[in-house]
Amino acid sequence: MEPLIATQDLKKVYRVGKVEVHALRGVDLVVQEGEFVAVVGPSGCGKSTLLHILGGLTPPTSGRVLVDGNDFMAMSDAERTRFRRHKIGFVFQRYNLLPTLTARDNIRIAQHIQGNGFNPHRFAMVTEMLGIADKLNRKPYALSGGEQQRVAIARAIICEPKILLADEPTGNLDSENSQIVLNMLRTLNRTFRQTILMITHNPEAAAVADRIVRMRDGRIVGS
Repeated sequence: MEPLIATQDLKKVYRVGKVEVHALRGVDLVVQEGEFVAVVGPSGCGKSTLLHILGGLTPPTSGRVLVDGNDFMAMSDAERTRFRRHKIGFVFQRYNLLPTLTARDNIRIAQHIQGNGFNPHRFAMVTEMLGIADKLNRKPYALSGGEQQRVAIARAIICEPKILLADEPTGNLDSENSQIVLNMLRTLNRTFRQTILMITHNPEAAAVADRIVRMRDGRIVGS
């Protein structure tokens, strides 16, 4: 079976003045459809760079990125943008909610951007599952951190992306809300077979995944 995500000898070099910073040093990674994979490692090991490349947010310096059978390096910027819009959902440490919109409208805007229109059944199912159905008229300032992150997750999955990329999704949460969010991600994976790639420095967060990939100094050192 062809993997949903595959990288081959993936490298990323940043230039800071005259200095070259090697963020990725030849990463080979395979993620099957329906997997929940946690990528762990210390700050600066390259895990955020890897996630941004897999999400089509930044190009690699060299190597191949195959996502759902598509070669990112063969795509134009516009093609990657369209692919990302339809196939990939993002959840970040900072919730990135629009402060002037209610929770409902923060979620619905994702459906508007994708262009498939409002799906009331999907909306009701997602918000009920994430425990925010009674919070939809509130703006972000009136929600707790955990509630804001659940709204962000709802926004990321409302259009049924094949892949959910989560960047330190519990990084700004206390232990109780962290566990709630992690349980929600696990339910998404188990119930809906949502493919999830989560980066974290927290071993307890990583423990909810099916598989843990360890990075250090721009390389995968264990899986």
